[in-house]
This record gives sequence, structure tokens and C-alpha cells, in this order.
Amino acid sequence: MRANLPDWASQHVAFGDKLVAEGEGLAARPSLDLRVNTLKSDRPKVLKSLERFGAEATDLSPLGVHIAAGERDSRTPNVQVEESFLKGGFEVQDQGSQIAALLASARPGEQVLDLCAGAGGKTLALAAAMDNKGQIFAHASDRHRLAPIYDRLTRNGVRNVQVRPPSDSLDDLVGKMDRVLLDAPCTGSGTWRRRPDAKWKLTPEQLAMRVTEQRAVLAAGARFVRPGGMLTYITCSILSDENEWQAADFLATHPDFEPVDLAHAMYEVSPALRERVWRLPQGVLLTPARTGTDGFFAFSARRV
Repeated sequence: MRANLPDWASQHVAFGDKLVAEGEGLAARPSLDLRVNTLKSDRPKVLKSLERFGAEATDLSPLGVHIAAGERDSRTPNVQVEESFLKGGFEVQDQGSQIAALLASARPGEQVLDLCAGAGGKTLALAAAMDNKGQIFAHASDRHRLAPIYDRLTRNGVRNVQVRPPSDSLDDLVGKMDRVLLDAPCTGSGTWRRRPDAKWKLTPEQLAMRVTEQRAVLAAGARFVRPGGMLTYITCSILSDENEWQAADFLATHPDFEPVDLAHAMYEVSPALRERVWRLPQGVLLTPARTGTDGFFAFSARRV
């Protein structure tokens, strides 16, 4: 065991001599992060509504609010009973997830497909970034995971999302999307600080299964991108197999796509972000030790 990581997993990360520091970050107690819903509120209002919890503005996400982790036995405040939450003023979302969604660079008026929407966290973030203009198609293969999205859209005041359940065909969207977001199924290794036991349960065989699923998702998502449009691939993983190696494999098997340098997108999110992330051969990686977030990888490619 190295850096409080399983021996086999420590061979699948790109941390080099920073392995111990990154392992310690993944073992630290996480903060509670919230994303301000700009369709209904702003950060000063949300901060004021949560000031008794010691809420502060996040240092990287321009939309984030941070409530620091307390002592070992202290409880995280249940902010979902607060009036500002019930009125749609904010969502619970890790700062890393907020940044990953912003790196997709969705713009008002665009046609966007969120192919692995799940419960809709990043769909909501995209809708706010687009100021409710344009169209987002939210799809997921699991009906049960998708179910919460309907209430969340209503509470957040989102009007530009069309939910496409698993039974719906997406053939009408092929080759037409300005942006496709793939929040891919992954090992969740980037969230090990929230689920410390998960790192000891993960096996190489499970990782291999996820990698196979991700290749299929990438191939499926590529079909929907119009010429000149962009695909953004996101995982909540720190493992190279799911991240930069997956991106390299996609580019090798899809010659009609070229990688997009995320430097400008990072600067738009926060001028400090470019200096804090891991810059990988393909894409960028956020980690608890470097960015104070869960582990998130983001990679973008443009269809030529």
C-alpha cells in the first residue's frame, strides 16, 4: 500500500512524486460545496442565506459556495431544508463537478446533448450557463437514475431542457449537436474522500469493465456532434485508464476529431485554475490536493 491507495491502483495514476500528497488529499474529509443557480439567485444572496453555517465563496468556481468540513464527529448541515434551496437558489454540487461542467463551454442558443445525464446535476449547470436559451437534450440509459431530474428542473426554473428517457430514440439528433457532454460511467475513484471504503472494494476487473463501457459511450456520443461541434468527456476518476488513456484511444480511433486545448476555457472559469490542475497529455485533472475538489477529469475534442 502506497499513499493510502491500493498497490495496484497506485500504478494507474499520473501523480509521479506527488503520489503521497495526492493520496493524503483523497483521504481528507471533504467540504460541502454548492452551486449557485444563476437562473434564480446569485452568490451574495446564497452566502447571506447560509452565513450561519460559515459559508464562503469557492476559490475556483465562480458559482460555488463552500462550507468547510467540521471536526471528525461533526455533522454536515442539511442545507436542502433551507428556504433558499427549496426556492431553487442553489444545488449541492462539488466544486470540481461545477468546473467540469463549465469547461464544456456551453453557450446560449446552442443545441446540446447531455448523453449520460443521470439525475441531472450537470444538465442543470449547462442550462444556467446557457441562460435558458437554446436546447439541451438530457438522456440516460437508467430510468431510475434519471427520475429525479424532472423535479429538479422545475425547482431550478429550467425551461430549455427536453428529457429523453431510455426508451426514446435519439436518431433525430445525429450529426446536429453543437456540443455533446459525456459524464461517463466510471469507477468514482475521484470521490474516494467521500467513500473511503470504496477504494478497497474496487478491483482491476471492475476498472476494465468501466473502460469498455466508456469506449462505447464515447463512440456513441461522437455520432451526434455536428462538423465543427465539440464533444466533452468527463469522469469523476483519478485513474489514467479512464482519463488520458481513454482520450488518446478515442482520438486514435476517430480521425475526424481533434483535441481542444482547454486553457482558454479554464481561464474563463478562473485565471488561477490553469496553474492548479494537472495538465495531462490529453485533458486536465482536478484533485483534492491540487484544487480542493473531488477528482475530475475533462477532455474535449472538436469534429473537423
